[in-house]
Amino acid sequence: MRTATATSLWRDRRFRTFWSAQGVSEFGDRITELALPLIAVTLLHASPSQVGFLTAAVWLPNLASLFIGSWVDQHRDKRPLMIAADLTRTIVLLSLPAAYWLDVLTLGHLYAIAILAGTAHVVFNTAYASFFIRLVNRDQFLEANSKLSATRSVSFMAGPAVGGLLVQWLTAPVAIVADALTFLFSAVQISRLKVPPSDADESGESLLRRARSGMGYLLRHPYLRDNLGCATTVNFFNMIGMALLVLFASRNLNLSAGTIGIAFGIGACGGLLGAVAATPLTRLLGLGRLIALGAVVFPASLGILALASGPVWTRAVALATAEFIGSFAVMCFDIPSNSLKAAVTHEHMRSRVAGAFSSINYGVRPLGAVVGGLLGTCIGVRETLLVSAVGGFFAVLWLLRSPILRTKSLDGLEPPTG
Repeated sequence: MRTATATSLWRDRRFRTFWSAQGVSEFGDRITELALPLIAVTLLHASPSQVGFLTAAVWLPNLASLFIGSWVDQHRDKRPLMIAADLTRTIVLLSLPAAYWLDVLTLGHLYAIAILAGTAHVVFNTAYASFFIRLVNRDQFLEANSKLSATRSVSFMAGPAVGGLLVQWLTAPVAIVADALTFLFSAVQISRLKVPPSDADESGESLLRRARSGMGYLLRHPYLRDNLGCATTVNFFNMIGMALLVLFASRNLNLSAGTIGIAFGIGACGGLLGAVAATPLTRLLGLGRLIALGAVVFPASLGILALASGPVWTRAVALATAEFIGSFAVMCFDIPSNSLKAAVTHEHMRSRVAGAFSSINYGVRPLGAVVGGLLGTCIGVRETLLVSAVGGFFAVLWLLRSPILRTKSLDGLEPPTG
């Protein structure tokens, strides 16, 4: 393990290397998040239900993350798995522009890309859970998460704006090439890192037993269980609206790809501000209260967009405003939530618990996306966004009797003994 230090992480070469890998790949992700549904909507003329299914396909692999995390947990050195995941995403994404140029692109191909890239994403994230605590010290968890989240927020600012212009000027399939290259860069950077592997696991547990133990640990742990319930509810309701966000902006608000991208980029400034503000707000309000506040405001921001009308500039401002408030709130939710999980989980359980957590928390997203697509077809896209906006209030119900709501800081929090 690394020795404790008060030095800023910006002076840590290993952290800077990892930060650059994550920052560049996050930037590319923002391009694809805009380009993929635009391809479905503008080139393949997808319906709201089909767009919902596409979003569901992106998150579908998370249903298997319980077993993926347990499999990842068997590997002492998580770095090769993270590199393989990045290279897989590079190849998968490059198949899209190839199919476009050969005039064989279909919705089925988009679904396949979403599932394969999503699977690689799950492998990367479950490996990262153990990799992270080898990269930084415990007393730097909040700082590291804040820096990584701030960079992610910057990607939400610049990525959609650049992506929207690339889509408008070069077509969406060509814009996907940029994201593929960012994963290649990430793989190269991570290959340069020298992070000590985890301790050897000599338990000899089977994959199924590991998965069961990870899920059991998660559901018995009062902090992790309640955090899971809150996050899962937020994700379900938020995904109902997010699955149709680009479609709503394009068809209902009649905004161009470039305008949508710029509005997303301006709105994402809220995420950067939220990432910077999360730590002082945690000290001011308390960790648990900030999580609860973020859980309510994050999905509620979609209600602003649902009420948008008027000339083009007011519709664009409404989209940017909804994105700004939602981006700020999700940082106030994610940063203390992720830091809490890192503080109360045993090291030897991190990957399998991360897998179990993701299998439920992110696994519910495909369901939310499908429900959003079906609701969009049945009751209208605008009305579906309003349904999505109320979800945070249900999420907070998980925290009312939880020790999380009474938790002010990470001080004194330790993994359970035994």
